Amino acid sequence: MKKAVLSQAELIPQHVAIIMDGNGRWAALRNKPRTYGHEAGVKAVKKVVVAASEIGIKYLTLFTFSVENWKRPKSEVAALMSLLSRTTRRELNELIKNDVKLITVGRVNGLPADRQRALKEAVEKTRNNRGLVLILALNYGGRTEILDAVKGIINTVKAGMLDVQDINEELFANFLYTANIPDPDLLIRTSGEMRISNFLLWQTSYTELYVIDTLWPDFGANELFEAILDYQKRERRFGKVGAKDS
Repeated sequence: MKKAVLSQAELIPQHVAIIMDGNGRWAALRNKPRTYGHEAGVKAVKKVVVAASEIGIKYLTLFTFSVENWKRPKSEVAALMSLLSRTTRRELNELIKNDVKLITVGRVNGLPADRQRALKEAVEKTRNNRGLVLILALNYGGRTEILDAVKGIINTVKAGMLDVQDINEELFANFLYTANIPDPDLLIRTSGEMRISNFLLWQTSYTELYVIDTLWPDFGANELFEAILDYQKRERRFGKVGAKDS
């Protein structure tokens, strides 16, 4: 399957984003606690990062923890935060070895201080890597991102550093968490849910969507390749008339 993807290398998406859904249901099917599913989900992340690197994807964004996730039971949130820092420290050497650059987007300063330190260390130690850019969306929400961008623009205008008339889509995008990161070409959602759940609302305006019933812990290289093969069959029009219709 990887060979089929690589046979159309020019059609491999530059940026893939994934809503990793289904950890809890995966655990429930095995009569295990939700934290068991989250632990298994980390293993899926490793498989997908390796597979994405192998086929030359340049950016991989993973919806890791949303602003809404704070509403979950305190014990689950605490377990997720612990898993985040443990995984970051455990996998740091692998990221460096595989030339993966780690970036975080979201209100990361809202995470516990020790979790922030682990993330900052990993970001700093991988900042010069030139391979896959792995972007973790943490304490992230599409609406809060847009609000934060608006506030940033207002403050810049108030400071006399920007004229309102100069505000356009390109400038607005520079105030988002994802400034200097290209918009996703492909958004994958696992577990079969047909929604984007407040993820990359601005950036996914013309992103191709791919929904798969597979729960996240069961998602691996083959599932990623299947999604890309499906993507490679599509014609991206960006609002224009397609070649088949002209």
